Amino acid sequence: MTERDAALAAAVRAADAERVRDLLDAGACPDSAAEDGLPVLCGAVETYAYGVAELLVEAGADPDRRLPDGTTPLLRAIEGGSPAVFEAVLGSEPRLRLAPERREELLEVARGWYEEGGAGRLRRLTRDPGPVRAQAVREGESNTLTEYSLGGRRVRDGHGGILTGLEWAFRILTPPAELVARAVRHGDPEHADWWASEWTLTVRRSAETWAETVAFHRHPDPLPRLFVLDVLGMHALTDGLTQHAAWYERERLQLLGTWVEVEDDPVVLPRLLRALADEDFPGAEAEAVGLRHAGHADARVRREVPGLFDRPLTPRAAGAVRNLCRDPDAGVRAAAVEVLAREGMPAEGRPLLLALLDDAEAQVARRAAYATAWSADPSPEITEALVRLLDAEDQDVRLSAAYGLALRDDPRTVGAYTRVGRLDRPEFEHDPRADGLWRWKLRNAPSG
Repeated sequence: MTERDAALAAAVRAADAERVRDLLDAGACPDSAAEDGLPVLCGAVETYAYGVAELLVEAGADPDRRLPDGTTPLLRAIEGGSPAVFEAVLGSEPRLRLAPERREELLEVARGWYEEGGAGRLRRLTRDPGPVRAQAVREGESNTLTEYSLGGRRVRDGHGGILTGLEWAFRILTPPAELVARAVRHGDPEHADWWASEWTLTVRRSAETWAETVAFHRHPDPLPRLFVLDVLGMHALTDGLTQHAAWYERERLQLLGTWVEVEDDPVVLPRLLRALADEDFPGAEAEAVGLRHAGHADARVRREVPGLFDRPLTPRAAGAVRNLCRDPDAGVRAAAVEVLAREGMPAEGRPLLLALLDDAEAQVARRAAYATAWSADPSPEITEALVRLLDAEDQDVRLSAAYGLALRDDPRTVGAYTRVGRLDRPEFEHDPRADGLWRWKLRNAPSG
């Protein structure tokens, strides 16, 4: 082993992706062996370092290399139960790279782990009578898994997602009902298995797949209905991938419009209302839906109502927004105040907006300040309210106040930004409010 390859093995063991990249760029062998004699790719698989595994495979590490125990790095990735690691190790063009018998082997292994379950298979393999330790882990920004440990081994429970990914990689058209069942098996919309089914049913564009999938919006269990909403949302985000985008948009709008008439689950209904707000749903129809649910008993439903009202607000919608701004639930008030402050809100809403700037709930006051800053209301009452907010303890509120003054070309803008303080939190890096002073100076610079 060269000194560079030894350094690569150490970097892989430490899951140091940046160091791994540097060593590979410097000529380290991606198929070099670690201290245990196994390829370093196996170390990345074992530690669930999917970013490192991806770098090694992209650099030429062989995921199909047969090891002394008869496994391969790819088989070990499947057994480990992490869809992220599996995807990294699978590599590109597996249909072209793998012979039919190898594909069947991989599918059989994935199917076996999925059907038996990670905890059950771990118990059988280790023959350890002790308790199986389970802990929640997160992969990436949004996916969750459960990791089981027993007898010195550990596996994660993403074998459904792995099986789904393999089938799609080999263009096996698994029935949508089976993919929905895999998605909801763990009861968690953030589970990696849920995401794998959601993505597969999104990219499998056909009228048949669509019909079989959305039929689950009538399922008696709310979880499959939530899954359908996620698929609809992903369809909307990826419409540019298909030449039939207009057809899918019409189908989505028609489905959402009829579905909202009958949905009553307090978890599904808010998501359904949000989907309607996100889509190009006709304004009059969206407003009618919003008005019908503005007095709903569940605050989670009422929080989504303001997003259904288009500008300019009709008198009925404006009245509903004002009522929601007085709602006992802070989340409802926070959602409503953004609509209250935006352009087109009748002047009679101004006293209510001024009151919400001093709301006892921080989230309401923060949203009210943000919305007021962006609003087109140039009235002296609003401007002076923004000046008063410069004394707020919350820096985000002070920033909104300063930005609102800058947008109004108020001469107190420079002093306002001084009172905001240093904006050194990461979330301010790309915040347009942080550039408000600079833009104000550009607009107000002496000509010539």
